[in-house]
Amino acid sequence: MKQRRLGHSDLLVSAIGLGCMGMSEFYGLVDDRASIAVIHRALDLGVNFLDTSDAYGRGHNEELIGKAIHGRRNKVVLATKFGTVRAPDGTFVGINGKPEYVRASCAASLRRLGVEVIDLYYQHRVDPKTPIEETVGAMADLVAEGKVRCLGLSEASPEIIRRARDIFPMAALQSEYSLWTRDPEKKILPTCRELGIGFVAYSPLGRGFLTGRFQSPDDLGPGDRRRDFPRFEAENFEKNLQLVRVIEAMAAEKGFQPSQVALAWVLARGKDVVPIPGTKQIAYLEENLAALDVTLTPADLARLDQAIPVGAAAGERYPATGMRTVPKSE
Repeated sequence: MKQRRLGHSDLLVSAIGLGCMGMSEFYGLVDDRASIAVIHRALDLGVNFLDTSDAYGRGHNEELIGKAIHGRRNKVVLATKFGTVRAPDGTFVGINGKPEYVRASCAASLRRLGVEVIDLYYQHRVDPKTPIEETVGAMADLVAEGKVRCLGLSEASPEIIRRARDIFPMAALQSEYSLWTRDPEKKILPTCRELGIGFVAYSPLGRGFLTGRFQSPDDLGPGDRRRDFPRFEAENFEKNLQLVRVIEAMAAEKGFQPSQVALAWVLARGKDVVPIPGTKQIAYLEENLAALDVTLTPADLARLDQAIPVGAAAGERYPATGMRTVPKSE
């Protein structure tokens, strides 16, 4: 398994990680036994970077991963997050970055995961009511206490990234990044590279859209949260499907799957970029990892850049409530 280092930290992770959110909710039915099998297969294939959050399934996802890595802790670089607050029924309550909440969240995550230390601890979303210096200061205390190894932020602006770095080194910044979400290229990626911070790309397959498996909104099953996302709405869906056609054409020419071309594009953006596609099926896991064997030529990359430039996707990447929690595209 090829590996990449996260920033200036000592975290050496598989070049492709595994996002585990969908194993607990949002993307249709869940099956703990099948999900654990996927995680075990990923570890067997050399994937060592698992990504979760205390918000996924309201703690269920951390518990699931805790079960999956029991007896295999030494094979895992474990990343989780805090800060997104949800009610018992799953309703989004708000964002909390207060120091006391940071400490309480970490203790709860350690308990659910069944581990003594978290390798990478992210602030899931920036709390506009709490100075980032206070939040990161509390996170840094967790490092000093041996409960956390490295720190990161998710969906933070360049200004917040800089202010956080001034308090404590950041190993990684996590943000959505794919051929149809290229906004980080404007200011986020350059800021990370200037400061020596690794970049972790979530939803590198556009929440599955770039795989070509969805040909109409009706292909999304019941309970699939993507039905509420603007890019999956009927009119936008048809426009975005034209972007997928470009990826499908290149994949057909090269004898690969569209998902592999889309992931190879993310991997080609730099060795400081680590995509973490999620899946609940072993077949798709293996398909994604095969993207490491896909080589895109400069001509291929130029063709994709021209056909799917920054801002090409139709529709916002989140519903209105979600868009209020991420930095504005500049």
